[in-house]
Amino acid sequence: MQQVYDKINETARIIQSYITEHTPEFAIILGSGLNKLEDEVEVISEIKYNNIPNFPKSTVEGHKGKLIYGKIENRYVLMMAGRVHYYEGYTMQEVTFPIRVFAQLGIKRLIVSNASGGVNPNFSIGDVMVIRDHINLFPEHPLRGKNLDLFGARFPDMSKPYSQAMITELEKIAKKHKIKLQKGVYVGLQGPSFETPAEYGMVRILGGDAVGMSTVPEVIVARHQNMEVCALSVITDLGGPDISPDVSHEEVLNAANIAMPNVILLVKNLIKSYQ
Repeated sequence: MQQVYDKINETARIIQSYITEHTPEFAIILGSGLNKLEDEVEVISEIKYNNIPNFPKSTVEGHKGKLIYGKIENRYVLMMAGRVHYYEGYTMQEVTFPIRVFAQLGIKRLIVSNASGGVNPNFSIGDVMVIRDHINLFPEHPLRGKNLDLFGARFPDMSKPYSQAMITELEKIAKKHKIKLQKGVYVGLQGPSFETPAEYGMVRILGGDAVGMSTVPEVIVARHQNMEVCALSVITDLGGPDISPDVSHEEVLNAANIAMPNVILLVKNLIKSYQ
């Protein structure tokens, strides 16, 4: 257990040396195809994952693999330009290691973005969905094993995994700027294969509105250490038992590009207005 704390502290010390001004108010994780949001950062410093001890390295196209420290709307942020996934071969502890480090750095709020498949018949490709809840179907739980007592309780409460205050603020922003903002339940599966029509149908029967291969582990760990969390999904494809989805990673990236202006507007205004 002490080795885990030592790794977290070692990594936090290295990153802290790049945080030359104020402690970031928000950590932001960019999902597939959502890297244009990094252009909105007034960059103070950058550090590649390869230069951060113990930090997992992304192997997926569209994930650059660097931390960006700077400002958005005059608020300090620390942005992950690229995340790692369970399907890349990492353990859940490795996938969520950055979230532990964020807490050690004193960051209290997390904004997560992802690309996901829509199963709600009212959704369209290019829609943005704010996640109001999730269903965890990953085969390994990120809190499995000895509890890190310095971060949170053995059995953390997950009755409110996503901040209602942040969701309400996003809805106000969307209404003001006439953005169609969906709200729904995200189902996390391990991947990396895209879901079959029957699997999309299963997700819908279980109560899901969208499905993806990330986000849930990070959110669980963030809530374990009492971080306030908000998450946005870009609907990049649609599927169900009566739909044969013909989807590729390239098509996911293209759909994410279409939705990017709305994602940027929502995130920037959330950071600007949220107290």
